[in-house]
Amino acid sequence: MAEMQKQWYVIQALTGQEQKAQRQIVAQARSAGLCEYFDIPVEPKKGEVLNDFNVVVPTERVAEFKEGKKRIVTRKLCPGYVVVRMALYEDEAHRQIRQELWQFIQNIPGVIGFLGGTSTKPRPITQEEADNLLHRVAADEAKKPKLKVVFQVGETVRVNEGPFMNFNGTIEQIDPDSGRLQISVSIFGRSAPVTLEYWQVERVTDHPEGV
Repeated sequence: MAEMQKQWYVIQALTGQEQKAQRQIVAQARSAGLCEYFDIPVEPKKGEVLNDFNVVVPTERVAEFKEGKKRIVTRKLCPGYVVVRMALYEDEAHRQIRQELWQFIQNIPGVIGFLGGTSTKPRPITQEEADNLLHRVAADEAKKPKLKVVFQVGETVRVNEGPFMNFNGTIEQIDPDSGRLQISVSIFGRSAPVTLEYWQVERVTDHPEGV
């Protein structure tokens, strides 16, 4: 038997139900005996990562500051989508779709349908497109979380920690990698630059352009 040609497809899911759809694809493929059409091992293992099976919900980790505390949150890179590698067609020319797989995906809870192609003949994305997305996910997993920038240059903030507590200042520079801000504070009638951590200030006014 010739090796089945597997390609990457983008599946649209209800927003907020991407991980649920991901879990259901893996679980139901196992129970229905369809693992050979995917990159899904037949037997589940403790601590397995579903993204490793090429049923991927692309995410990145972001560090954000809220009420003076830092926390790590996971943010979806492509909200509303799951990227899946599977042998959806029986031939390389994409003439004959595997109806069993077609119905399988359509019946997954939270799945709306395929992105790309027609309503009856989904079009796969290229391997290059898939690689670019997967490399971004892998790179994010290998590095420390990004800091979510919640301030913008030009905003007025109030210092809530340290020797300049209760002083107002204007943000002049933002360093999202270190989580530090340089603000201009008026001291004795003169403007002085002060470098502070994100959590040491709180927003007073919106960005001057209303962003």
